[in-house]
Amino acid sequence: MRKPQFITDINKVIQISEEERNQLQEVTSQFAFRANDYYLKLINWEDPSDPIRKLVIPHQDELAEYGRWDASDEEHNYVAPGCQHKYETTALLLVSEVCGAYCRYCFRKRLFLEDVHESTVDISKGLSYIQQHPEINNVLLTGGDPLTLSTARIEAILKSLREIDHVKVIRIGSKIPVFNPMRIYEDEHVLEVLKKYSRPDQRIYVVTHINHPREITPEALQCFNALQSAGVVLVNQTPILRGINDHAGVLAELLNRLSWAGVAPYYFFVNRPVVGNSAFVLPLKRIYDLVEEAKSKTSGFGKRVRLVMSHSSGKIEILAIENGMAYLKYHQSKEGDYGKMMILPCSQEAAWFDDLPGSEKHLRGTV
Repeated sequence: MRKPQFITDINKVIQISEEERNQLQEVTSQFAFRANDYYLKLINWEDPSDPIRKLVIPHQDELAEYGRWDASDEEHNYVAPGCQHKYETTALLLVSEVCGAYCRYCFRKRLFLEDVHESTVDISKGLSYIQQHPEINNVLLTGGDPLTLSTARIEAILKSLREIDHVKVIRIGSKIPVFNPMRIYEDEHVLEVLKKYSRPDQRIYVVTHINHPREITPEALQCFNALQSAGVVLVNQTPILRGINDHAGVLAELLNRLSWAGVAPYYFFVNRPVVGNSAFVLPLKRIYDLVEEAKSKTSGFGKRVRLVMSHSSGKIEILAIENGMAYLKYHQSKEGDYGKMMILPCSQEAAWFDDLPGSEKHLRGTV
């Protein structure tokens, strides 16, 4: 298996000038840096605004005062070590503190702080909780990135979940298919494991984190095909990010290329107000217009994507923003308000649900 060379020291990225590397020391002392030689080759180093560069290379803007570490209040959803239960039928298991790529916009960047240990090696208490709650029919493996784990560890987790009869769907959130695709298609064992536990009536879904069409390389396509041949269903989610994919043509190309490869467009997210993310933030109106223009350029398969805010109260879908008003509904709700419509004033500057006047009146039982 070809193993990419991982780089965690910004000084070893020789394509960056020594002056810039020195300036970034303060950033990397607070926010982790992790990349590999395969992914770094996707960067056009002649272009300082290259979107792939912005995805993984630190920037001084990350030190700007903005946001908070846990913008979706995940701390209140824990029911056991490493296990969250926010929505009735879905549980999350944070099984890895390691990511292949450390994306600069990551909404869980708090996991990489030395004093934070939300992920756990011992998931027995989380499994016990899931076993005792038959309403949970799907489990999301997340972190970190579960596909950075050893194949033996992945197999042990999948085996344990398949022993719980009411768990029908297992989801794996991962950047690996585009960050280190060789990890999948060159490892016959991991493909055998996935095939064993992705059954005709109980599928495994890999939720890929593909942010830009340039990440869909021949190697990535080979990875997609290997996963699909193993019976895995692929869907994709990405936030809309300033300077990375904030162009309707880029988003349309992403939707098209995903659809052509059999990767279902799943969610477009509004970037959460997380510490260090100010450079990626866009106004809600701008995001909505970009998404609608992109959808106009793609087929019905691309149009399946939903634009949502993953708020502490639930997933809030943006149906329209017109004439200074936002038309929203709960796509998922922590308090059982699924489908609830909300019509709120939306200024040109509003970038999050909490920025909308009157939004607080729709919240109950939340932080």
